[in-house]
Amino acid sequence: MAKSSRASGNEAEWQVRQDLAAAYRLVALYGMDDSIYTHISARVPGTNDQFLINPFGMLFRDITASSLVKIDLEGRIVEDSEYDVNPAGFTIHSAVHMARHDAACVLHTHTVAGVAVASLAGGLQPCNQWALQFHNRVVYHDYEGIALNHEERDRLVRDLGPTARAMILRNHGLLTVGRTVAEAFILHLNLERACRVQMAIQASGQPIHPVPEEICELTARQYASGDSNRLAGSADPNAREWRALLQRLEPPSSASYRD
Repeated sequence: MAKSSRASGNEAEWQVRQDLAAAYRLVALYGMDDSIYTHISARVPGTNDQFLINPFGMLFRDITASSLVKIDLEGRIVEDSEYDVNPAGFTIHSAVHMARHDAACVLHTHTVAGVAVASLAGGLQPCNQWALQFHNRVVYHDYEGIALNHEERDRLVRDLGPTARAMILRNHGLLTVGRTVAEAFILHLNLERACRVQMAIQASGQPIHPVPEEICELTARQYASGDSNRLAGSADPNAREWRALLQRLEPPSSASYRD
């Protein structure tokens, strides 16, 4: 097997490893993890068939850049590692990575609010600003049981389509697709927030104040442009927020995700 990216001096891969480890820790920090289950996967730069994923059995809060495991499209380990992986857990991710070459990162969660909205017949409603980011831009995939069947991959890819960046897995959870780790995480955080607000509103028993269709579409386009978030000198609309989020992972008492 090949050497690790750190040993081989692959700076591009090491940066992705650091970003991915940070995303795992941020998912834990924001309470979006599910014990040792669910995954965030990232494509190894310069490849179409190698990915980084979490060691099976390690809590998201403890993941580091060097502990991430490199696998192929079938979930087989392709680089020396002291850890193993859960190949079955990569079923959803492999489907997206194979079909969407823009899918540098795929993030999937089973949060209480996300699963709740995924279990509602009406799905996500345009009832708050976070939700409007996904207005007519979130797609759905029907539940087919625990994602162990590779035949489900074709149907999931069909439902995701060529451009969607957010998917609600019916009765299951949430999924986002990013051109970077930062994009996948920030999209997911906003989708999760949208679900939490919707559940809070519905729990109140009060009617939802409607937002006109034209305002829903305007808001979605405003989010998509990212103009208000751009960092000087960066073309990435997520760079400013990602830099701020990383600051939450620097307490002196914690082992660094960068290791």
